[in-house]
Amino acid sequence: MQERLQKLLAQAGYGSRRACEAFITAGRVRVNGKAATLGEKADLSIDQVTLDGKLLPKIEALTLIYIALYKPRNVLSAAEGHDDRETVRDLIPLDGHLYPVGRLDWDSEGLILMTNDGELTNKLTHPRYGHEKEYRVLVARRPDEKQFEAWRRGIVLDDGDKTAPADVSFISSSGKGAWIRVVMGEGKKRQIREVGRLLGLPVVKIIRLRIGTLKLGSLKPRQWRHLIESEVAELKGKKIQTIQKHFDRSLKTPTATADRPKRNPKDRVKRAPTAATNRPKRAPARKTNTPSSRSALKPRTPRH
Repeated sequence: MQERLQKLLAQAGYGSRRACEAFITAGRVRVNGKAATLGEKADLSIDQVTLDGKLLPKIEALTLIYIALYKPRNVLSAAEGHDDRETVRDLIPLDGHLYPVGRLDWDSEGLILMTNDGELTNKLTHPRYGHEKEYRVLVARRPDEKQFEAWRRGIVLDDGDKTAPADVSFISSSGKGAWIRVVMGEGKKRQIREVGRLLGLPVVKIIRLRIGTLKLGSLKPRQWRHLIESEVAELKGKKIQTIQKHFDRSLKTPTATADRPKRNPKDRVKRAPTAATNRPKRAPARKTNTPSSRSALKPRTPRH
């Protein structure tokens, strides 16, 4: 089946579709020995597609990898470095193509998702999906409510673009500054730092805690781990479907209580009398004149 080249490249683990489009326009992709053009399609079962001379693997042979990484400061969010600076790919000693989903600034730290799944990368980075990203941000001054409200509504940046509404809240004080929580569904270049600057809240530190449903957890700088199956399913939006399927099944399946037949009182089995039931009944205790009994009360004095 024919597919667009950027989709085939993304599925083969060479990056997002946008990144793969750049490979095509740069002349790095060939189909059956000829330079490819943007918008061209191919079928890997019959066509030979290469990137920089390397043949694309069959999709069936590609093992999908999903890794959560704590990117430290002063590390590039890139699969390949164009200078001597360290990249997030350098931190994961695994073979094969791996690239970061989205970006995290050079001087920021926190959660980065590394994968070779082009479809998931497109879903998590495309603006129309609006996946949330959560950050813990240290600002040099303590924000007031007006600054919070302006950040929540959206700020017009120097290039004329206005940021989308965000969820911003106070966490704790830190010297003359404060830690705040920022949750947003977009990711313009250096957006948090630019908004902080325009609001008079210089940003000192940024830590990304969450991408969609994936959380940083207990990872420390430079540490990484493989995602478990349920985390991948949540990122792909499959958990809701599974829960809905179980919910629909529970509505159709009667419970054990509903299936249990009602008992007929006539069908009850009479039990043999036990030693306790054969005991003679005790005679009722005699009433005594206690202080609480009416007979122990003093007779009332007759009224005249």
